[in-house]
Amino acid sequence: MNLEWADDGNSFELHKSKPVLAILTVEDDLQFFRGNRSNFADLLQTGKELGFITYVITTKDLRLTKPKVKGFAYSEETKTWHQRLFPLPGIIYNRIPFREDEIQPAVRRKLAAIKQHPDIHLFNPKFFDKWSLFEWLKLSKNTKSFIPSTRKLVTSAGLKRMLLKHPYLYLKPISGKAGVGIMTVLLEPEKIKPYRLKVQSKKRSVTYRCSSISSLWAKIKKQSVGASYIAQQGIELASFNDRRFDLRALVQKNRLGQWDLTGIGARVAGSSSITTHVPRGGSIEDPEKMLVSAFGSEQARKLFVRVKQTAVLIARQIERGSKSTLGEMSMDLGVDMGGNVWFFEANSKPMKFDEPHIRKKSLERIYHYGLYLNKQKLGKAGGA
Repeated sequence: MNLEWADDGNSFELHKSKPVLAILTVEDDLQFFRGNRSNFADLLQTGKELGFITYVITTKDLRLTKPKVKGFAYSEETKTWHQRLFPLPGIIYNRIPFREDEIQPAVRRKLAAIKQHPDIHLFNPKFFDKWSLFEWLKLSKNTKSFIPSTRKLVTSAGLKRMLLKHPYLYLKPISGKAGVGIMTVLLEPEKIKPYRLKVQSKKRSVTYRCSSISSLWAKIKKQSVGASYIAQQGIELASFNDRRFDLRALVQKNRLGQWDLTGIGARVAGSSSITTHVPRGGSIEDPEKMLVSAFGSEQARKLFVRVKQTAVLIARQIERGSKSTLGEMSMDLGVDMGGNVWFFEANSKPMKFDEPHIRKKSLERIYHYGLYLNKQKLGKAGGA
């Protein structure tokens, strides 16, 4: 990456009326900052088109007591990033890419200081963890029915009790991402080795057979490498061409500051994968086509409406439960063979959607919500 230094001098005076949105990340020794550069470049281009001053900034360079800060801009002509001075942002969009970065003491202190700043709106302050999500959703009678039975995976006795209730379980790391580390357990009492454990690797799964709960537990502990896990009731998802599919919804706040569905995509499991994640061998499909194939056109239409309503309902409850200001989240939803809708996971740092119509709208909505936050700020200050 080419790094140039440029200061527009008095240009700040010309842009006082423009809202200022910064994309927050962390510094990187080799590339100056971390994160998905093509996503950041798209975000900056969209912000420019919608009348924002927008840039990428690291937690280290964000000096909250200074009127100007060092941020990164992107040149479409030269395809290079360059650093220059920008006004202190009024809105900060947290795109710190990894949990391990976000939990660093210096980063946590900076995020806490941003939240305390009277003139800055921060949204999506941190990653979710799976256990907290289920706890928040259980707090409301409107959302708890969408959650599969879920317990923390602590002891072999607890696992055995859960398998007696639900012979098919998913084991998921509490702080996992993109399907990494997921396992399934199937209890088949009639077999000599009744416990079948499947472990997801990069694009396929490996199967182990265990004769006792103790040998199963030993294998799980070895595979989990010390990470905390949850055990979750396995749901028999609807399928397309004998491959299970789930639905990936993107929910974002709009220019009124209200949760709204940006789009839904379908993800079909790979032939030897236990997840539908694309990096693990899954594929992208049209959600309406999947639902029509599984349920017929009339029921599919009703299901699609129900899935959309469920996604918005869940987003509202997650925000209430988290007691944080959120602006977007993606979530994994499933529809079982009986047409019931289930919630599996939500991500406060959504990966970009490959569907072009969802992608374009998702970029614009970041700034639509930014405009709403900016109006709130002006209202507090007595502005127009």
